[in-house]
Amino acid sequence: MNGPAFPTIDELAEVLLEHAYVTDRALATVLYLTLKLRKPLLLEGEAGVGKTQVAKTLAEVLQTPLIRLQCYEGLDVNSTIYEWNYCRQLLHIRMLEAQACDITDEVEQDLFGGNYLIKRPLLQAIELSEHGTAPVLLIDELDRADEEFEAFLLELLSDFQITIPEIGTIRATEPPVVIITSNRTREIHDALKRRCIYQWIDFPSLRKEYSIVTLKVPHAPNLMAHQLVEFVQELRRLDLYKLPGVAETLDWAEALVALDARELDLPLVEDTLGLLLKYQDDFETVRDGHAKRLLEQAKRQSTERLL
Repeated sequence: MNGPAFPTIDELAEVLLEHAYVTDRALATVLYLTLKLRKPLLLEGEAGVGKTQVAKTLAEVLQTPLIRLQCYEGLDVNSTIYEWNYCRQLLHIRMLEAQACDITDEVEQDLFGGNYLIKRPLLQAIELSEHGTAPVLLIDELDRADEEFEAFLLELLSDFQITIPEIGTIRATEPPVVIITSNRTREIHDALKRRCIYQWIDFPSLRKEYSIVTLKVPHAPNLMAHQLVEFVQELRRLDLYKLPGVAETLDWAEALVALDARELDLPLVEDTLGLLLKYQDDFETVRDGHAKRLLEQAKRQSTERLL
């Protein structure tokens, strides 16, 4: 891909919507600039607001492979770039020994060739780019990884090349589209932020969340969709340990449709709170002190909006 994939920001937003991703002007703008400038995009925000889905949808829109690196504590070269298939190498050596063959330089070179190389996500992304296919590289939840890995990532994002001593340097002819996500459980270093376009994804507005629900759960009755979105919006105003994200809203909508619900009532809300809340303290806070009030408020506001 050379230059922007879409001539305007509005066209990009429309195509994302066609692929069931509801965006706003700000996010569409940074995605457009990510494609045009070929700079990594760092998306921060609460869990469940659609950061990972941005990369998945963008790969669909661009019709290019999505390569995902899920971050966790202790990431190293073997799990992110490459490692040698030692078992297969050892098996090959034993076969040669059984055939009374000498381990020549040519055999040794073959043992450390591409056939015995296990390619991890970062190498896969660089190698695909080397062959002219720029994938979408998703580095998911970077805040879960160690700072040492973050420092290594700085070098990779600067040069988009990887050196394997036994093989040589592999360079990306066309840099991958890099999307980095963080739930902000720790601060990402300023040096990495400077290399990225930055965007914070907040919880959606009521109107946007309603659009997401009707798009993703089209069988949800209109009245119920309004009521549940109103309920979730009000729920996020409480002082909870973990506020429900869009992912939880969609899970709740799908569950209510599965239960053939046409509108919300208190027993239904209390029985299905586990789809919205994931901590016992939050569950008890809402069920014992707020559920009835929030439901009445959601019903009243949704009725007013529908009139």
